[in-house]
Amino acid sequence: MLRPAYRLRIGDRVVDTTTEPRASTAVEIVVRLDLDTPADEVTVLQGQVGGLRATPGDELSVDLGYADDETGPVRVLTGTVVAVEPELRTLRIVGHSTAEALLRTRVDRTFEDTTSGDVVRALAAEAKVTVARAEDGPALEAYVVDGRRDAARHVRDLAALAGFSCYVTPDGELVFESLSGNRTVHELRYGEHVLDAELTAARPAAGTVRLFGESPGASKGEESWAWLTKKFSAAEAGTTAPTLVLERGGVRTSAAAATAATAVADALAAAARTGRVLIQGRPQVRLGDLVRLEAFPELTDLDGNYQVTGVTHRLDKTTGFTTDVAFRSLVGAAATAVGSTP
Repeated sequence: MLRPAYRLRIGDRVVDTTTEPRASTAVEIVVRLDLDTPADEVTVLQGQVGGLRATPGDELSVDLGYADDETGPVRVLTGTVVAVEPELRTLRIVGHSTAEALLRTRVDRTFEDTTSGDVVRALAAEAKVTVARAEDGPALEAYVVDGRRDAARHVRDLAALAGFSCYVTPDGELVFESLSGNRTVHELRYGEHVLDAELTAARPAAGTVRLFGESPGASKGEESWAWLTKKFSAAEAGTTAPTLVLERGGVRTSAAAATAATAVADALAAAARTGRVLIQGRPQVRLGDLVRLEAFPELTDLDGNYQVTGVTHRLDKTTGFTTDVAFRSLVGAAATAVGSTP
C-alpha cells in the first residue's frame, strides 16, 4: 500500500516524511491551484509542538507524493508565507505562490509597438518573477499599465484579450500561453481512478460577442490607432443570441479586436461545460494539463479530453491523500490541443 508523504520547506527548515515518517506534525496540508485566481495557495495546519516555525515573508515549497514511490514527492507549489495564525493547540500557516509578487507590484508605464507577451515579460521582470514561457500573442500598438491596478491584474487582462492561460508552475515560474500543441494528458478511468465526479452543462452566457476598441483602427488602417473617433468600429464573434457587448481600451486595431472577441466567445463556451473529479492523490496533475475521462457509465457524455482549470491537493490524517481536479471543455484553438500520458 502506498504511504502518503510530503516534504515541506519553510525558510531553511524542512520536514520530510519520506525518510522520517514519524516526523510529521502536520494535521492537514491543502494546496489550491486555480487558473481563475491570481495566486495559488497552500494552508498547513500543524500541532504547536515540534512543528515548523514560520514568519510572513519566509520562502516555502511543498512536495507531495508517496514514500513508497521511487520518484518520491513531487513539487506542487513554490512561494512565500503570507500569514501565520497560532492557536492554543495548532498553528496555521498560509502561503501564496510566487504570483504574490505580481500582486504587490504596481507600475506606471506606456508600451508602444509591442506585443502582449512583451508587456507580460516586462511586468514579470519588475516583480522579479522568472518567466518559464510567454508567447507574444496579439500585437499592441499601445498599452498603458497604470498603478491603480497591480501587475497580476494587467497580466490576466492581457491573457483574456489574447485567449491565453496564465499561471505559475510548481517551481514558481510564470506561464503566459495559448492552450494548444502538445500537452500532458492524465487518463482517469471510472472504476480505477475516480472516487467522485460531477458535470455541469449550461447554456453559454452569450452566443455572440461584439467588442469595441478605443480607436478607429478597425476601419481607418493600422496607423490610425492613436486617432480620436466619433464612430467606434467593432469586431464580432459568434452567431447566436444573446449578444454580449464589451469595450476594451487596450484594443486599438482590427486584428486585436477580432482576437479579443473570439477569445471572450471561446471562454464563454468553455465555461458552459465544466466539472470536477476526485481521485487518489496525484501530484503530477498541473494547471495547463489535460484530463481524459473514460468509461463513465452514468455520465456517458462526460468521456473525452478537458482542460484542467483547478487542482486541490489535500493530505490529512483522516482521509489520506486526495486530488480534486476541476476542468472545462475544449473549444476554439484549445480544441486542437493533443497530448501524451505522463
